[in-house]
Amino acid sequence: MSKPSLKAALESGQFVLAPGIHDMITAAVCNKVGFDFVYASGYWMTASALGLPDAGIASYTQMVDRVATLCRTSNAGVIADADTGYGGLLNVHHTVRGYEEAGVAAIQIEDQEFPKKCGHTPFKRVVPIIDMVEKVKVAVEARRNPETLIIARTDARQTDGFEGALKRGLAYGDAGADVVFLEALESEDEMREACRRVSKPMMANMADGGRTPIRSKAEMQDIGYNMAIFPAATGLAAAAAAEAVLNLLKNEGTSLSPDVPLFDFSEFNSLIGFDDVWDFERRWAREPKDAAE
Repeated sequence: MSKPSLKAALESGQFVLAPGIHDMITAAVCNKVGFDFVYASGYWMTASALGLPDAGIASYTQMVDRVATLCRTSNAGVIADADTGYGGLLNVHHTVRGYEEAGVAAIQIEDQEFPKKCGHTPFKRVVPIIDMVEKVKVAVEARRNPETLIIARTDARQTDGFEGALKRGLAYGDAGADVVFLEALESEDEMREACRRVSKPMMANMADGGRTPIRSKAEMQDIGYNMAIFPAATGLAAAAAAEAVLNLLKNEGTSLSPDVPLFDFSEFNSLIGFDDVWDFERRWAREPKDAAE
């Protein structure tokens, strides 16, 4: 199945809205709802697969496998978080090739020191600007498919201030990044100023509970953004739903309550592909042999 092109979407002026997908149940539900693009969040994929924080603990091998699984499962184009590129320049080259082979529409790399941290948590440190400029150039050169976009993220807002982060965003755009991502901006004024001064397409991170104020699609278009990710929405919603039903089961001894909705089991079977399994069984089933034989 052909998937939407992020490059074509941005060139046509389409605003790209991508929910974060933290596991394959969510990917299947997202297929039902219908999105052109989804976001493979390092934070949420690490949390769901390993139960660990986004602190540089997940390896390239673990993440590219998880991303490849999402690309196979999702009908949408996948925008993939590749952290720092998992090392130096050779690692960045290898990461871009591996993520591209996995089937992603875009690869996001950031300028943090290793081990990196979630962009909305403390104790982040960034590499010298020239190091990230070289990573961007290597990433652009490494891609085989011109449809694959390189998203350059800076985490310098909390270390170097707004102007420092903006300087980096401009440099990464000049180095060839297709999309610039200034992470963890702290006000709408900063968001507007960044979009005004950066000529490359801009991505916003609508991380629920994070430093950046949450704005709607229409508001972000007005601010000047071209695309936005909502990486935490499904993960936080799933955690809240799980907590609600677990508390119900613990306190009431049942999973049934009008206050705790459950997804329809029959529909879920269809979402994850049991209809195809049952069709196969009907076509290839054999009559059981007589016990006397």
